[in-house]
Amino acid sequence: MAMRRGTNLPRMGDFNQSVILEAIRRSVDGLSRIELVDATGLSAQTVTNITRRLLDEGLIAEAGRTINGPGKPRVTLRLVAESRFAVGVHLDPAVITVVLLDMSGAVRRRRSVRTGDKAPESIAETMARTVETVVEDSAVDRRLVAGVGVAVPGPLDAARGTVIDPPKLQGWHRVPLRAVVAEASGFEVMLEKDTVAAAVGEQWTGRWAADGSFVFVYLGTGIGASLVRDGDAIRGSSRNFGEIGHIIVDPEGPACPCGSRGCVDVVCTPQAIVERAERAGLFADAVDPGDIQAVEERFTRLCERAAGGEPAAAAALETAAAHLSILIAVLTDLLDVDRVVLGGPCWATLSDLYLRVLPEMVYRRSATRALRTIPIDGTVVGENVGAVGAACVVLDAVLTPRASDLYLDD
Repeated sequence: MAMRRGTNLPRMGDFNQSVILEAIRRSVDGLSRIELVDATGLSAQTVTNITRRLLDEGLIAEAGRTINGPGKPRVTLRLVAESRFAVGVHLDPAVITVVLLDMSGAVRRRRSVRTGDKAPESIAETMARTVETVVEDSAVDRRLVAGVGVAVPGPLDAARGTVIDPPKLQGWHRVPLRAVVAEASGFEVMLEKDTVAAAVGEQWTGRWAADGSFVFVYLGTGIGASLVRDGDAIRGSSRNFGEIGHIIVDPEGPACPCGSRGCVDVVCTPQAIVERAERAGLFADAVDPGDIQAVEERFTRLCERAAGGEPAAAAALETAAAHLSILIAVLTDLLDVDRVVLGGPCWATLSDLYLRVLPEMVYRRSATRALRTIPIDGTVVGENVGAVGAACVVLDAVLTPRASDLYLDD
């Protein structure tokens, strides 16, 4: 697997340390110092100095010796997963999910709470209380918690840490969520778009190449997208990358509040799929589209009926997949990535059907189909990818090397 390479120039210690930590983290069984020299491009002396410091700080540990030909045995170095932790919080309009991750990215604790009252003050209080409960239940030393990542629907004002009028959350106008959660929890807080956080979480699993690229399509109450390029999640100039709700995928589709017809927001979301199924007579009545939980339950029921072999239900979901394939083809043609990864709270119920029909649908629309087939995969993180990703945003900020970290301030 390709690894990022370090630099032997002076004043690059922090960057080089993160290069070494990432190499050890991404290895399965740990690496020796000689292997780290090969993987990172750093000098043997630099590797020795940095690994000594990491050993002293308890971030890595010696994990046995191996004899590989003549000479001294090689000491294998591994990550100490319990040396640091991070909390991730995902705010979905229907539920708040909180997880505690160790430095390897493994979930140590998890808790979900239905939002109920959607008022910003109530949700922020619930977030802080749930964070506290998760940390206390884990019995982890609070001093080892690097911070709290909060993943929320966009758009965001990243500089101010505010959430600006997200869909499905009425009354959320410029809510200073980062400051509120930080004050209530006592931890440093990083605010991130849920789609970007999900991509960071997916990349952190180590399943994909460190220098690879993919589009992550997030299927939740809303639909979003994010991009990983050269191993980094792309956030955009305003940190609002991936607002794809008004890409038109069905010109004859329902009217959208933006003034167009057939946008992703009114065609591809669970609410839109349920409304289409209701109009087709698959249900005896229509649920209130503003009742997120009722829509969620009806959507799950539709997926169950399709999985059970009901032709009309399966056809409704295949129509939804066809619309989604238009979106995915637009994104892959535009961004020219190695693969597509799908995930989010709704993915589990859709995965079997979508993985069966989407690859061919996307292939037929792809501008580069004469050159290649773009793989389409499901998330390995699972339905908690937003919360896990939010925690990984914190760990990523601490541990992952970036060329931008090398820029010197004026």
